[in-house]
Amino acid sequence: MSRLFLIRHGETEGNALRIVQRPDIPLSPRGVQQAERLAHRLAAAGIARIVSSDYARAAATAEHLQRATGAPLAFEPLLQERNFGDLRGRPYSELGFDMFEPDYAPPNGETWPIFNARVDQAWARVQALAADSGGNLAVVTHGLVCRSLTARHLILPDGESAPERWENTSLTIVDWPAPWRVR
Repeated sequence: MSRLFLIRHGETEGNALRIVQRPDIPLSPRGVQQAERLAHRLAAAGIARIVSSDYARAAATAEHLQRATGAPLAFEPLLQERNFGDLRGRPYSELGFDMFEPDYAPPNGETWPIFNARVDQAWARVQALAADSGGNLAVVTHGLVCRSLTARHLILPDGESAPERWENTSLTIVDWPAPWRVR
């Protein structure tokens, strides 16, 4: 049995200030520390391969993990965060509505059904990479991707449900092959 390490990226200034993020936002100094601690924690976890969103915050988190493990790193655009289109760069507090509502369609962005369909494609790609990795696979992505995967593709322990919010550098350990069970 192998493991999949599902990881949310480290903190950015946008996370700390509650701003809808753009793809190019780097890790904050705190986020760099979080990524370093996570990499140190997983350095001896037998990670054979790392796949990451290509957004700057996830890529930087994955690069810390790559340096600690020596595992090859590849970028997968399907693992990108939900595209909130014209809302990117705006503080949550100025929106005047909940952009996470199930029926909300952000202007020039992804609806939940479109986002979830993309995450389904990402999940197919992750499963293929896991089967081909020859060991444990680390997946570095974003909070809503983690939430979508956990709620719709992973088996949670009895009595647990997918959390609404994923903290920066949160780690979800999943046993595989199928069924994909969260530890």
